[in-house]
Amino acid sequence: MRRVGRGRWGRADMIAYENTTALVTGGASGIGKAIAQALVASGAHVVIADLDSTKVEAAVSEIGAKARGIVCDLAQPDAAEKAVNQAFAWRGRLELVCSNAGIGHNKKIKNEPLGEQVERLFAVNCFAAVRIAQAYLRALEPGGARGRLMITGSENSLSIPAAVKGRGLGLYGATKHAVLIIAEWLREECMDSLYVHVLMPGAVYTPLIAQALPDPKAAPPSLELIMPERCAEIALSGMDLGLFYIPTHAHIGDDIRPRYEGVLGALKLMGLR
Repeated sequence: MRRVGRGRWGRADMIAYENTTALVTGGASGIGKAIAQALVASGAHVVIADLDSTKVEAAVSEIGAKARGIVCDLAQPDAAEKAVNQAFAWRGRLELVCSNAGIGHNKKIKNEPLGEQVERLFAVNCFAAVRIAQAYLRALEPGGARGRLMITGSENSLSIPAAVKGRGLGLYGATKHAVLIIAEWLREECMDSLYVHVLMPGAVYTPLIAQALPDPKAAPPSLELIMPERCAEIALSGMDLGLFYIPTHAHIGDDIRPRYEGVLGALKLMGLR
């Protein structure tokens, strides 16, 4: 993967995906599938990793000859290493990893026992991203190449979004907060070996949302729902620009303001600023 010309928004150098290899976890549906399709449309070869073999096969068939599939459960400790190694082995290189797999959870913290369901939530949404990053760094080390890693966080990485207050996303949000700080530390620790990005989507019409909202046109305006294809377009544009933070909705900036102002206000009241 190299940079050529100008980026999609007329700034920076555009990443050339032609003939590169990418791994997209959670790539059989939703945001992951849209990212895989966008990468292939830009000339990349893509390995789709997901849990459901039927969905993986369907996605690979739809995307075409430049796609391959891996069936894996990223809640299992050894799955990330196997997925990265299989993706690398396909074409002898792996220029981009999109650590996108995630599951939802909407039960209020005050009522939720920390049992197997929550453990799986953290295993898939958080710990898998760490294992994928570690496995990718090990795969890159012998050749000395610098890789590119994009981790999918959420608008919930930054705040309690106004549109979802009261919906019990505390533990889900905790996994996405964790993903953000993990990405920030990876950027700090791996400057010479990884370009790191964190995608922070707002509401995207994925199968998870479709379960409760069969018709996306019926979404309340406050949700500012976008389609996966638009999210993928923003993700690739953010990477083109060399951005670390890649938010997808304008309201994300407004949603984080109360935290920022709250900390500043506390400092002023205590005479520390």
